[in-house]
Amino acid sequence: MNEHAKPVAPGLVRGAAAVGDRAVQWISHAIERRLNAENFIAANQTPYEVIYANGLTSVRRYAPLTETEIEVGRTRMPVAATRHRVPVLLVPPLAANSLNFDLLPNRSLVRYLLASGFAVYLVDWGDPDADHSRLDLADYTTDMLPKALAAVRHDSGEQEVSLFGYCMGGLFCLIYAGWSHDPQIRNIVTVASPIDAYQIGIAGRLVQMMNHPLRVAARYVPLSLHDIDPKYLRVPGWVSSWVFKMTNPVGTVQSYIDLLMNLWDREFVTEYQTTATWFNKMHDYPGGIVQDFIVRVGLANELARGELRLGRGKNGKTALLDRIDCSLLAIAGRTDKIVTIEAARKVLDIIGSEDKDFVVAPGGHAGVFAGSAAPATTWALASDWLQARSD
Repeated sequence: MNEHAKPVAPGLVRGAAAVGDRAVQWISHAIERRLNAENFIAANQTPYEVIYANGLTSVRRYAPLTETEIEVGRTRMPVAATRHRVPVLLVPPLAANSLNFDLLPNRSLVRYLLASGFAVYLVDWGDPDADHSRLDLADYTTDMLPKALAAVRHDSGEQEVSLFGYCMGGLFCLIYAGWSHDPQIRNIVTVASPIDAYQIGIAGRLVQMMNHPLRVAARYVPLSLHDIDPKYLRVPGWVSSWVFKMTNPVGTVQSYIDLLMNLWDREFVTEYQTTATWFNKMHDYPGGIVQDFIVRVGLANELARGELRLGRGKNGKTALLDRIDCSLLAIAGRTDKIVTIEAARKVLDIIGSEDKDFVVAPGGHAGVFAGSAAPATTWALASDWLQARSD
């Protein structure tokens, strides 16, 4: 035994043990994530009942909360003792999975609205495949959404309903209201919903530049994108996922680096994997929707003019957005590179509502709706606004 050896400091021993524990957890989580990634997905945990199902479309009714308070981010939120009369129907976009409305137990818009005293419903558009390529804007806004609304009204016993849509879901709400002139739509909330296609950054300017030359060419070449079989225009989910990530390639790489640095932390991995599922497992866009968005929403920029054509030929319909007279709240993301502030703000110029508000909240296209700051900004704004108009 070396009588001159110095004792090892207890702090160093504890530090080395902690590093060792983290290394073990890092390896364990890496293996588990590789073999059973679903173990780290915490979305869609709020209990619900399917009250309507027809083909792709279904409608969920979420159960009232039994707790007296819930966790929201890292804070606690009391659960309202009374419920507002007017129920809320959440309307997702097509490509993004509806899980983003109930992303994590402590970052769930569904739970936030339930705690705020609302009866909460959600329309699920399903996962379209090649057999659904012909579905277009008219199908979603004049057939599928009205049927979902009918189910909510029957189940809730209330005729007045508030619509809350994210991105394309917000457009569906506005188009439906402009087509139907439904007097029982009490409120509409849209988040990151593009109205003026020409204001969507560089892509918008290119579309604007292409519109006139294509209209001139159409006089001599009697061929429209609507003449192409929609099955050839279907956009697979992986394409949407890739395009979404490419709007922020640095952020995509940084998020993966953050994962590698924090793989020992199960809570971090769960949040990462759940959010990644939103971006990595997007649904297909039916070819009919692609046709309508390129020709009518994009090139012709009909939404920005307030008059959108729906359907084809003699069965065609028109959504007149200046006929919308319900209360409207439109929210845009301050750093949204997909739907710019200008593209979203245009809604104020075209709808006829006297009670209409536009707010810019922190975050990009995903962050403004379901990022870590969304509960204290976007959700709080929307909830407070709805509460004042839902009794």
